[in-house]
Amino acid sequence: MIRFLALLALALSGLTGLSAGAQGLKPPSDLVTASLVAEPAAIRPGEPFSLGLRMVMRPGWHVYWRNPGDSGLPPEVAWTLPAGFTAGALDWPAPHRIPVAHLMNFGYEGETVLLVAVTPPETLAPGKPVTLRAHLSYLVCEQECVPGTADLQVTLPVAQPGTSTGANPQTRTLFARARAALPVPAPWPVRTTATKARLDLTAEAPNLAADGVTGVAFFPYAETVIENAAPQDVRIDAAGLHLGLVKGDADAPAPASLPGVLTFEETTPDGPVRRAYAVGEAPAIAGPAAAAPATDTSASVPALPAPDDTLTLWSAVGLALLGGLVLNLMPCVFPVLSIKVLSLVRHSGEPPRRVRLHGLAYTGGVLAAFLGLAGLLIALKGAGAGIGWGFQLQSPVVVAGLAYLLFGMGLGLSGIVHLGGGIAGLGDGLTRRTGLQGSFFTGVLATVVATPCTAPFMGSAVGFALTQAPAVGLGVFASLGLGLALPFLLLTAWPPALRALPRPGAWMDTLKGVLAFPIYATAAWLVWVLAQQVGPSGLLAALFGLVLLGFAAWAWERGRDARPIWSWIARGTAAAALAGLTLLTLGLSQDRAATAAYAAGTEAFSEAKLDALRMQGRPVLVNMTAAWCISCQVNERTTLARETVRTALSARGVTYLKGDWTNQNPEITAFLARHGRSGVPLYLLYAGQDAPVVLPQILTEGIMLDALSTLPAAPRSAALTAPER
Repeated sequence: MIRFLALLALALSGLTGLSAGAQGLKPPSDLVTASLVAEPAAIRPGEPFSLGLRMVMRPGWHVYWRNPGDSGLPPEVAWTLPAGFTAGALDWPAPHRIPVAHLMNFGYEGETVLLVAVTPPETLAPGKPVTLRAHLSYLVCEQECVPGTADLQVTLPVAQPGTSTGANPQTRTLFARARAALPVPAPWPVRTTATKARLDLTAEAPNLAADGVTGVAFFPYAETVIENAAPQDVRIDAAGLHLGLVKGDADAPAPASLPGVLTFEETTPDGPVRRAYAVGEAPAIAGPAAAAPATDTSASVPALPAPDDTLTLWSAVGLALLGGLVLNLMPCVFPVLSIKVLSLVRHSGEPPRRVRLHGLAYTGGVLAAFLGLAGLLIALKGAGAGIGWGFQLQSPVVVAGLAYLLFGMGLGLSGIVHLGGGIAGLGDGLTRRTGLQGSFFTGVLATVVATPCTAPFMGSAVGFALTQAPAVGLGVFASLGLGLALPFLLLTAWPPALRALPRPGAWMDTLKGVLAFPIYATAAWLVWVLAQQVGPSGLLAALFGLVLLGFAAWAWERGRDARPIWSWIARGTAAAALAGLTLLTLGLSQDRAATAAYAAGTEAFSEAKLDALRMQGRPVLVNMTAAWCISCQVNERTTLARETVRTALSARGVTYLKGDWTNQNPEITAFLARHGRSGVPLYLLYAGQDAPVVLPQILTEGIMLDALSTLPAAPRSAALTAPER
């Protein structure tokens, strides 16, 4: 178990690189001074007000915008509010371009304030102060990066009826500066044209003077749409401002629009003024003092509902236990459970006490693996990493390692190689050994391959666990592991049930060979997942890795009965092949160009696109998925791809947005967290600007059609022009 967790931690070293540079640096609290400030001196029941998350950075250090650019992570906030209070989305000030070596980051230096609108309940009792708390997570960088957190709070009195609240004079200037830094809707039309490798942004602003405008920069909301570090060519003429951008992927289709923020400095009689305009998406306005005038037709998207806070520790533990039980029925757990079929047959003739010990050892392996993965996940999130449940499968090294492990186990079950105590017996040898360690390791392996699946009841419990104190979170994860282990534990606790199984005999060799094929199928699936992460060149390396593994097994077997000198040569050759396999695996890296294929009528998810559609009152289906999530793939093929569902989507003018979490994606991670989830799948159905309906994690055609039937039919013109699905 120690070796396994050590290898897992080594494979995940790429995920912990954010904190690797923190050794020897000053603590984050000395690099960023964070505080929570309120605009009003007192609040009224039902009357929205503004809070500000103020961050003051040490000179030379910076934090990040919503799109961090080539590296980094944006700040995230988790609210703890009194009952009935709701907090809206963060409002992001216009960022600056921050070059770091050959990279270009988007963020803030010196000081920044993130505004958020908070609405108290109508039933708020006057006279009693209320305390609002926020847990802020951020990444602060110079040449090195240091993750940091801050627990902030502010206490505000509730005004008596008939009294005036007014702005707090101590924070009035701070909030005025913060609002002045927010982008405003562009006052002139902005259009985008494209060539194969470039995007041209034209702002039809004829009154701009070429000699009075400097420092023009465009910041897209989408992370990969442009080459961030490439120069942005500026030209100003009588037609307006023209900005030439380099596409992030020359082979990607040209976007219909380019949402983002356009900034420049303009010379005025009072001196230079920085302008910031939202292009393609009206920015959310924070607080009542910034309400748009009656003639302004821009609208902001309503704040997303806070994650379900009705869960208690015991309800989360109960949901986790049920989720673990259902997890046994998920397809990703079946290959490992097939190995336990042989184990049960082998144990059927043993004394009852010994059988019970095997059940306890298997349960111990499941719990140890769950707590190990959960502890690592909690530690990495606490260090500022934007990850969630199933995070290890976002690492190509881990996916390739699991594929090789299962492929080797399959070779052993097929009798091609005999893996008892040899170097290649890590997987098959340990899980099939008669000792208790075999049962323990089977529990570990069952947990690792179960993480791609999210069972019903499990999503809310995991989301709750990752927002609580570490001890509470580990308790919920332990309950999830107990649910996974419980059927086998109960079966071994009642040994008479094993007597119904056939006695051990020669037939077990045939069954063992049959059970190898689910193992091969899982290895093939993992190779397919790897192809989504690393692209064609990485896939070729992974396939060569399978060849090297097969060659190592063959060479090892050839040396088993050979003379000593030839045995040494054969086993040395096997070791060399495994060394080559290790180098190939560690050399795998995520390919940002390797993305999921989207069917016709399906668009890639971005929050900017979702917000724009909601502002237009358009219905939207959001599907958060990943190639390694088997539940996601089953739902897509059995439900979302059905012709009846596609027809219903088209008939109601629903835009289908698909978020691919196969590789790390901070935007999707933050979106999942805001909905109380830490893993996929997540299905949301928006009816325009209304709060979304959260659909079950296991979909059926009937569930989808029933949900879509609540939406009004699209106008005929919209239905005729909707993309074919």
